[in-house]
Amino acid sequence: MAATTPLTPSTGNIPTISPAPAASALPAAQAPKTRVVAVVGIIAVVLIGLNLRAGITSAAALFHELQQVLGYGALVASILPSIPLLCFAVAGMGTSWLTRRVGVEKAIAIALALLAGGLLVRGIPATGALLGGTVLAMSGLAVCNVAMPSFIREHYADRTSMMTGLYTFTMSGGATFAAAVSVPLAQQLGSPSMGLAAWGILGVAALLGFLPVVLHSHRNSTRTDRPRVSMWPLLRTRLGILITAIFTFQAFLAYAVMSWFAYILTSQGLSASESGLQFGVMQLVSVAAGMILLAFGSRPGMLRPALYLASSSTLVAIAAMVWLPTSLAFVPAVLFGFGLGIFPLVLVIISRSGRSTAETTALSTIAQSLGYLIAAIGPFGMGLLHSATGGWALPMSLLSIVAVALMVTCHMLTSKRTATKTGPRTA
Repeated sequence: MAATTPLTPSTGNIPTISPAPAASALPAAQAPKTRVVAVVGIIAVVLIGLNLRAGITSAAALFHELQQVLGYGALVASILPSIPLLCFAVAGMGTSWLTRRVGVEKAIAIALALLAGGLLVRGIPATGALLGGTVLAMSGLAVCNVAMPSFIREHYADRTSMMTGLYTFTMSGGATFAAAVSVPLAQQLGSPSMGLAAWGILGVAALLGFLPVVLHSHRNSTRTDRPRVSMWPLLRTRLGILITAIFTFQAFLAYAVMSWFAYILTSQGLSASESGLQFGVMQLVSVAAGMILLAFGSRPGMLRPALYLASSSTLVAIAAMVWLPTSLAFVPAVLFGFGLGIFPLVLVIISRSGRSTAETTALSTIAQSLGYLIAAIGPFGMGLLHSATGGWALPMSLLSIVAVALMVTCHMLTSKRTATKTGPRTA
């Protein structure tokens, strides 16, 4: 099993894996053998990253237009933003089982096929197709979300920060591009449904780009019993609880904001195009913020300050969203974008925790599945509170409470009592 060094909160270090043991713990055939294979793997990671938020942010920018064209009511409007999180929770829970059965690479390929298919189904101009396609696509995203930290751990154990940074950079880049162009793209294609379906092409490209990795893994693999690590004992460890908590709170805030930010601005008087532009600004800032915070937090003693910066930025953004006029919408857009930069830090902590790939997968599964399940309250709750009160003051107050909880969790995760050795039971 790969050795881990403790998370030393007094210095605030991101946990690290000893490269040599991690590599030796893997079958020789599982690691990239040639420069060509390694490069193909990097390209595949980029293509996958581009897809993992585009399907969400492209829909978020079009929620207002979709409701007007398809004619669904407030209940569907509240449920729709929560579907990704519910799928991430339910489908993500089965990722450990799927990766044990077929391997990490084939599990990701299956997920990409589901993603592409679901995105294309959303092109049918009907509420049922919108809901069904979203469930299918988001189930594919769920498997990718859980499996990618393990894929990076297994194939690039000595370059975890670099590959996680690349992965999250392209993820944010895809989200930014989708948010910025979804409205004009839908206008060019003649309907918001076709504007959503167009992103299925990107999903197909990711699947085709990842197939060489799957074929190489299949040809060079040896049939061995993959270890099974139970997820639930992780919740009896301090690290498991805190990683699940930090993932939950950041997901709650991220998806509540991504789901309703453009809608709030539109309801306050901005045009759909202007709201989509500000949404794109938020996503663009999150790209740079993620890279900055990852580089900053990876330095000795700087993990805690990096987590503080991201979480406090979200809290200030909520206040700016409530009190500033829409003419200054770029201020909360920038602040929210910086707050979203916490995501790669959380992924690196997950990728470098545990004593083997199986343990990392189990930790990733439990943190993301429970985290997304609870975080689904965010978009759904905001929609219901807005419908009940007719305003956004109470929904934003809910976000403020969660932002404070995130800051507290960041403090506890980087305390002296927390260590990366989770020690889960195997079965």
